[in-house]
Amino acid sequence: MPASSNICFEMTNPTQKTNDTPDSNQYSFTLERRKLESGLYLVSTPIGHLKDITLHALEVILNCDHIFCEDTRVTGKLLRAYGLKRQLSVYNDHASPDQREKLVNLVLEGQSVALLSDAGAPLISDPGYKLVRNICNRGGKVMTVPGASAVISALQLSGLPSDSFSFFGFIPVKSKARDAFLTAKKSNEETLVFFETVPRIKKTLDAVSRIFGDRQCAVARELTKKFETIYRGTAKDILQAMEKDTVKGEIVFLIGGCPEGEQGPGNMDDLLRSYMADMSLKDAVEEVSKILSLPKKQVYSRALELKE
Repeated sequence: MPASSNICFEMTNPTQKTNDTPDSNQYSFTLERRKLESGLYLVSTPIGHLKDITLHALEVILNCDHIFCEDTRVTGKLLRAYGLKRQLSVYNDHASPDQREKLVNLVLEGQSVALLSDAGAPLISDPGYKLVRNICNRGGKVMTVPGASAVISALQLSGLPSDSFSFFGFIPVKSKARDAFLTAKKSNEETLVFFETVPRIKKTLDAVSRIFGDRQCAVARELTKKFETIYRGTAKDILQAMEKDTVKGEIVFLIGGCPEGEQGPGNMDDLLRSYMADMSLKDAVEEVSKILSLPKKQVYSRALELKE
């Protein structure tokens, strides 16, 4: 059992009169030390505001046998904010198969293991997929400890439809790969959600303006932090608005879905034209059929039509 004292939170309501009974204006939550069920706990962490940690997450952090995280400095800051002293081990994108096997064995041997991301939910554009699959395939237990999510928070604030959406992680860096990636999503009817970095966001907005035209978009940066900012409008509108600001921090980028009636072969045509400008018809067909998951015969037929 981890050597750490219990944590007690007391909440008072300053609007209550002083002669009210204590039970009406004071509440106490105590995180007690206890033995956790063995398994892998996927613990969500704040995406900015340190108070966005859940009591459940703190309870798991306090009581688990082992804690693995992406960066001990980042996780250490979170733990210090709540007076928790725990030994931290690293598990990130650079973890070797041997390191993963060591972690899996801890779970299979009956230990409780917590996996924390630097911010948000583990596995969402963060390491952990192979680890979870390995544990599940070998009969171990995996449990989620829900919490903050940049994807959901950005979707809520975007002003775009939220009843149907798809998350695609980070947008490719190189211009041709980025164009192909975005063009393949042009006919999607649901709201599209991506992660993007500050150095690349303006190039991405340029590409979106060219490929998607006047489609409504949103850029959410520094969510839950002091300088949280939401830009809404077309990609061109957002580019103009961002020119006036110093843009820093983490970014979630959203694009509205394709309006009803505008779906069609346009994305295939755009991709074929783009690829045929730099490669042979055969190679272009090969690439586009992979991107759109379409039969080569169908793509080849359309490529011939466009060429003629």
